[in-house]
Amino acid sequence: MTFHQHTLPNGLTILGETNPAALSVAVAFWVKTGARDETPDVCGVSHFLEHMVFKGTPRRDAFAVNRDFSRIGADNNAWTSEENTVFHAVVLPEFLPHVVDVLADIMRPSLRGEDFATEKKVILDEIVRYEVQPGWASYDLARKNFYASHPLGNSILGTSESINALTRDQMEGYFRKRYLASNIVAVASGNFDFKRFVDLVGNACSDWPTGEVSRTNRTEPPGAGGMHLVTKPADKVAQEYVTLIAPAAPADHELGYAGSLLATVMGDYTGSRMFWSLIDPGLVDEAGMGIDECDGAGAYYTSFNSDPEHAEECFKIVRELLDDVQANGITPEEFLQAKTKILSREIRAGERSARRMFTIAKDWVYRGGYRSVDDELAAWDAVTMKDVRAVLDRYPLSNQTVSAYGPLEKLS
Repeated sequence: MTFHQHTLPNGLTILGETNPAALSVAVAFWVKTGARDETPDVCGVSHFLEHMVFKGTPRRDAFAVNRDFSRIGADNNAWTSEENTVFHAVVLPEFLPHVVDVLADIMRPSLRGEDFATEKKVILDEIVRYEVQPGWASYDLARKNFYASHPLGNSILGTSESINALTRDQMEGYFRKRYLASNIVAVASGNFDFKRFVDLVGNACSDWPTGEVSRTNRTEPPGAGGMHLVTKPADKVAQEYVTLIAPAAPADHELGYAGSLLATVMGDYTGSRMFWSLIDPGLVDEAGMGIDECDGAGAYYTSFNSDPEHAEECFKIVRELLDDVQANGITPEEFLQAKTKILSREIRAGERSARRMFTIAKDWVYRGGYRSVDDELAAWDAVTMKDVRAVLDRYPLSNQTVSAYGPLEKLS
């Protein structure tokens, strides 16, 4: 596999990892904007705009966008996070010109007033549907509790009030400010010719406007701390959803790999401490620990959901697990097992064009450079037990913000 990079005069970055042995090519336009970049008056606009991108352009209406993806057998989609909005597709190599044409075209949407009004109803319905999903509602609540006033606590969907108040002109203003060429990365991975990819992207995107795009408050929040309970009637929410969030290393921090390894030991979906203590005995339906590495900040998420009668017992077990690893660290056996798991997953992911495409873009956006599969494996190989101890000392798991969502009126 060979890496390539090119920058258009307007600042749009083009990345590619060519793999002649691949049977497909994955392409994406990665926009470095999300919920954390929104002001309160446009809360939820990034996600709403993601929807509007598929509603049509000066060249295509919504039907034509869908039809032209379907004609080439594209596996296409988009997503919005707190920090990024990404439009992507996987196709057979011969359809590279077609997929670049469609993806680049929808990146300049018409934002028609009638489409805005129609899609607003869709977004409002989506907010309602998510609010009645306890898993999502508890997660959104936990983020807000942990981040407090930090913009990483902004809701991706927004609220019914903010979306109702949002205007089409406000959305266009946000689009013109954030969807500049200098804030976008075009990336491809798989079986393709990079020079051709550059020509295709250049022909489609060279006239996109450029400019300075900034992101404020790139700081590590200390975490609000405390216990935060939202009590719901048992006939509405049958289980108790508990989330503990603690500060972790940012995406570009040297201790990030050690932090991810620690999370694997503690809360991987199989063979972890939480698996054996909570899932295997049948105390919970779900439990785990992961790390969310962001721009300038990071967080450990430790969570479980269980029957209310088991919630206090499970919460006690989780606190004991966290206290124990903070005091005593992990064992050599756990360290080796976690590293083996991670290396195996990295190698398997490296065989998939789409996974490589996302990884290449993320490394470039967050770490400022390219990392091959071999680079990634070497970085994991370099992690030591001493690094795990260092990450526990720098980001102690005792610093938790606890959120509970369900029938219980207290959790101790």
